[in-house]
Amino acid sequence: MADTTSPTTAIDLDGTVNTRDVGGIPLSDGAAVRPGVLLRSDNLQDLSARDIATLVDGMGLRAVIDLRTEYELVSEGPGPLEADTRVRIEHRSLYPETGGGTDLDLATIVPWGDGQGADLPDETPTVRAYLGYLKRRPDSVVGALRTISESDGATLVHCAAGKDRTGVVVAIALSVAGADRDAIVADYLATAENIEAIVARLAASPTYTREISADDPHVHAPREGAMERVLELLDRDHGGVPDWLESHGFGPDEQAALRRRLRSDG
Repeated sequence: MADTTSPTTAIDLDGTVNTRDVGGIPLSDGAAVRPGVLLRSDNLQDLSARDIATLVDGMGLRAVIDLRTEYELVSEGPGPLEADTRVRIEHRSLYPETGGGTDLDLATIVPWGDGQGADLPDETPTVRAYLGYLKRRPDSVVGALRTISESDGATLVHCAAGKDRTGVVVAIALSVAGADRDAIVADYLATAENIEAIVARLAASPTYTREISADDPHVHAPREGAMERVLELLDRDHGGVPDWLESHGFGPDEQAALRRRLRSDG
């Protein structure tokens, strides 16, 4: 079994159950990710006033990248941070805007009805879904990285559970920073520690309850081997994360700026 130990710091909030600062993740050259720059979370719909003070006043949160679909946004309604003018909220779905859908039940949305993933018949639904995010919405991934790089404060990336969509975007950002691959995987798998609370929280929302209420919570835990395989396939088929990003308009200069932003010695 892979090591799920991650040096990231959990952020104690009233309204979320899977929020953490990825600062401290080791880089391959012995440095580390800078704390207070990149945060990751499950959805922010239930933030309390104390939570907002913690994030905005205490941690300098200035940008939120919301990876949920239009369907989720409409169904859940505006979150408490929407009214805070200090924080810029960007909606960057990793799905084509088809008018519906979440990503909690991967089997129902892969391959989006048009052969997506048919060229990877031996890959798991999770790996196919993650690669689908990159194939269908590279614009959202690149836009998220630009925001992280250019923000004058902390940036928080979230989806519903803070696991799949958030996991892919954060893994790409950490790869650019030069994070040790085992540490990237450990950060992805660390969400398993919170999976029961995540599922309980989402099951209480009409948006997600149909998909998850009858399931064993651990069915929704991060998949062993999934993130490793996605990164391996990016290496094999695209020359690695840097080349994939460059092919989608996020070139060496922007990647260098992101590295400087994320590195503790940047």
